[in-house]
Amino acid sequence: MLRRLALLTCGVLAATVFAALLPVAAALARDVVLPVPRVTVYPGDVITESMLVEKVFRGRDYEKAGIAATREALLGKVARSTLLPNVPVNPGAVRDAFIIQQGQPAVVYFQSGALIISATAVPLQAGSAGDLISLRNTESGTTIRGTVQSDGTVRVGLP
Repeated sequence: MLRRLALLTCGVLAATVFAALLPVAAALARDVVLPVPRVTVYPGDVITESMLVEKVFRGRDYEKAGIAATREALLGKVARSTLLPNVPVNPGAVRDAFIIQQGQPAVVYFQSGALIISATAVPLQAGSAGDLISLRNTESGTTIRGTVQSDGTVRVGLP
């Protein structure tokens, strides 16, 4: 009988402590509003406004740096992997759209002080702004490497 009373007292005490800690745990779990795909987005698809919806998530797990927190972080990007509906997006699952397309002629320039030399080359790979890509010079046939610029040109040589 004494044993039952002790167990009952421990149970009541544990329930009281749990009830007291529940509001604290709820306060720690804040709501986070994140942009998520409304539909399945397949690799290579460009993310548009109509593909995104805002969804509320609760908990610290959704406040990490590994989750895209704004629509701007996703709009206009290209999916690298399949993005599922209503699931937060990892920034590594999207990339910038390619400015330079493989096989499409591009303007390449070299600049040293006031001297600027430009030529046409054929990219051997696609690239986004800031990417280092290989190109084939159409006049000489040599392979060169350059950095894709935001205006769609490629800069070769030292910065």
